[in-house]
Amino acid sequence: MNRTEAIKLLKENIKNENMLKHCYASEAVMRALAKRLGKDEDKWGLAGLLHDLDVEKVNADPKVHGLETAKMLAETDIDPEIIDAIKMHNEEATGLERTTEFQHALAAGETITGMIVATTLVYPDKKLASVKPKSITKRMKTKAFAASVNRESIMECEKIGIPLNEFAAICLEAMTEISDVMGL
Repeated sequence: MNRTEAIKLLKENIKNENMLKHCYASEAVMRALAKRLGKDEDKWGLAGLLHDLDVEKVNADPKVHGLETAKMLAETDIDPEIIDAIKMHNEEATGLERTTEFQHALAAGETITGMIVATTLVYPDKKLASVKPKSITKRMKTKAFAASVNRESIMECEKIGIPLNEFAAICLEAMTEISDVMGL
C-alpha cells in the first residue's frame, strides 16, 4: 500500500477533521522517528497515518480499537509489521505488552501529538512554530494539563533510546513542518 492509497482509505473511514489532523501529525512524527533511528520512513509513516483507521467505526472503544484496523488492513498488501504496530498501539485491546521498537515508537509518537497540540493551543498565536520543546516537557509534569494524554505512553520514547527532551524536539519539528495541514 502506498501513501495515496492509505489516504484514500483514511478518508473513507474517518470524517472528523481533527482526527484526520491527528493521523497526519502521527505520520509526520513517525517519519521523523524512522529517520532518527535509521528505519524505513515510508513504512513507519504509514503506521502513523493509519493507526486510528477504526476509531470512528468502533466509537474509540479501547477494548477493540486497533483490532478492527488490523482486520481491515489484513485484506490489503500492507506490511504485516505495520499491522502489528497499529494493533499494539492500544495494548488494552490486545491484552499484551508492547515489545518492539516499532510498537513503542508508534505508541509514544502518536500520543505526544496530543500534548503538542494542547501546548500549542495555550500560546497566544496558537502556532506550532512558537512552541519550544521545553514547554512540552514541562507540561508533561502537570497532570491536569491535557489530562487525557497518557504520559506513560509518551515515556516509551526512552525504550527506543530517545530521551524525552530530544523526543519532544523531534516530534515538534515534524509537526511544525506540516503546520499548514494542522492549521496551527
